[in-house]
Amino acid sequence: MQSLLEKIYALQDIHTISKHEQIVLGIIDAIDSGIIKVGDKLPSINEMVTEVGYARKTFVKAYTELKERGLVESKNLKGYYIISKETKVTLKVALILFAFHSFQEDFYNTFRKELGKKYHIDIFFHHNNITLFKTIMDNISRKYGMYVIAPIQEKEIIPLMKNIPSDRLLLVDRYLKMPKDYSYIAQEFEKITYDKLVELVTQIKKYDKFVLFFKANTDLPPDILHAFNRFVKDYNIKHEIIENYESNMLKKGTVYFSISDNYLWQVLKDARKMEYRIGSDIGIIAHDDNIVKEIAFGGITTISTDFEMMAKKAAVFVKERATIHEIIPTYLRERNSL
Repeated sequence: MQSLLEKIYALQDIHTISKHEQIVLGIIDAIDSGIIKVGDKLPSINEMVTEVGYARKTFVKAYTELKERGLVESKNLKGYYIISKETKVTLKVALILFAFHSFQEDFYNTFRKELGKKYHIDIFFHHNNITLFKTIMDNISRKYGMYVIAPIQEKEIIPLMKNIPSDRLLLVDRYLKMPKDYSYIAQEFEKITYDKLVELVTQIKKYDKFVLFFKANTDLPPDILHAFNRFVKDYNIKHEIIENYESNMLKKGTVYFSISDNYLWQVLKDARKMEYRIGSDIGIIAHDDNIVKEIAFGGITTISTDFEMMAKKAAVFVKERATIHEIIPTYLRERNSL
């Protein structure tokens, strides 16, 4: 303990840093010097108050910052322990997404780039599974300085979110109704999907039938299903909802609307095999844009949110912690697939 205290005492004459910064930097210096190692227990807050003489709240603030950096973990009734030697990290961030789809990969890559090397990001996937989501939350609780979470849109998730202080939690991608002091940067699905389908109604009506691939109890947003049902009813369009794609099921004169990329790739594969011309024999609309959809088969028409914008705004929140409530714009990108 004495060697650790000497690192803290050595900073007391530097008047440009605060008392809690002296403690943080002293402990970091002790880690870098090998005085304390991963698994070692730090002196308790009461011991530090007695030895150093600063106010208790100063040590609470310092230990909290060390926890946020991912260097220290508090164990109930056991004290504070060193869990990492990555002292260059400013903040440790937990990023929880549905799955590593292409658009969520775009989000992650932009988010990672915007934060830079001083922020450590651990990424988790819940796959719209509430049991898995709860397990993840149990495992990472109180171990991160910031939580960026794409929530499952169920009421039983809300208490889990409320366990995280509002200035350390950002909800992304899906909207979940929370108290006003909690921040979100989300998509809107139902109204925007309906509106974009209305913009495409002339092209859709060139075909005999409109098919949506949609499987319940997955990570597909149910609001898109609601929008589809309202659209085909309002415009008297012959339609079908198909849960699972089967090989060679494509029919000429049909528009296929795919939210999942897995279904889309199967449609494109079969269209090539069956020698169907996309944009005349069959039509295709996809959700969530990426570079492959921009160039494949002359371009696939998409309805897509700007995930890079979402990621950039999320990075700003992590750095500044200013409350934000924002729905990210969704765009229709018309290409040759209709």
